[in-house]
Amino acid sequence: MHTARPKYIASIAGRMLLLLFLVSILSFTLIVKAPIDPLLSYVGAESTLSEEAKAEIARHWGLDAPLPARYATWVKNLLHGDLGMSVTYKRPVRSVIGERFSYSVVLMLLAWVFSGLLGYAAGIFAGFRRGGLADRGIKLFCLVLQSAPTFWLGLLILSFFSVKLGLFPFGMAVPAGKLVSEITLGDRIHHLILPLFTLTIVSIGKITLFTRQKLIEIMNSDYILFARARGESDRQLVFRHILRNTALPAVTLQFSSFSELFGGMALAETVFSYPGVGTATTAAALNGDAPLLLGIALISALFVFSGNLIANILYGVVDPRLREGGDYV
Repeated sequence: MHTARPKYIASIAGRMLLLLFLVSILSFTLIVKAPIDPLLSYVGAESTLSEEAKAEIARHWGLDAPLPARYATWVKNLLHGDLGMSVTYKRPVRSVIGERFSYSVVLMLLAWVFSGLLGYAAGIFAGFRRGGLADRGIKLFCLVLQSAPTFWLGLLILSFFSVKLGLFPFGMAVPAGKLVSEITLGDRIHHLILPLFTLTIVSIGKITLFTRQKLIEIMNSDYILFARARGESDRQLVFRHILRNTALPAVTLQFSSFSELFGGMALAETVFSYPGVGTATTAAALNGDAPLLLGIALISALFVFSGNLIANILYGVVDPRLREGGDYV
């Protein structure tokens, strides 16, 4: 193995640690300085507790300490695997994130895969029919999706498929009132379809338009013109030239969309009351739940960074010339 590989891995690990450190500082500062008072959210606006009791609660949660001291305490606990206690759910942050992240990972990864595959196929299809009715229809559809807010689109989908047609439930991940032992895989899939559909079509526009434009550029290149002159069919062009030259840019763009997918996921989960990280983020933000927000911010940053790392590894699979330091293993 080339000596550049250990250095490359070490540099990646260093960048990840630096990223998490900067994210923690920025997130901690923004959350602590937010206008929402976590103590007021905890006790309630109509609370009749005395000032002494409120002060005791503030000391218990460390809300009365200065910002640097609170951050130092949080980092110290983090290094021991303690993300703190959620003010919103009255449970350890690690437990809340662990429970809800399983729902969000399924939703996000499925939406990511479907949007990537469908968007890539639609981009290839539209590029081959440049200027035609199908091409114009796909472009218009993607531009509308690019400008449509996820929250608004989710409400439209919910209103049509759940309210008007009655085909799908209004929300949640499982049927209400059912025992855990009675919930089937079909029930979970039935509740997953609408948020998955919303998140998929919201994410499909960018990859479709990008692939279409890349295909048009390739079709106008000299080697494609030469291949056509040799008598190659459209099918041969796709499998011999186009897929190889559009796959890497598409992979790059799709992995870079992880952060956008997180934002869309939070809105989609809120619309459909899906019990994932997105709804937990919304509840934590409204309640000024700093420990939970910080935990979600770190997990999200780590997840996005891992996606970019996987993209770098896949680059070497798709195109060996891009492997770090010429390391062919």
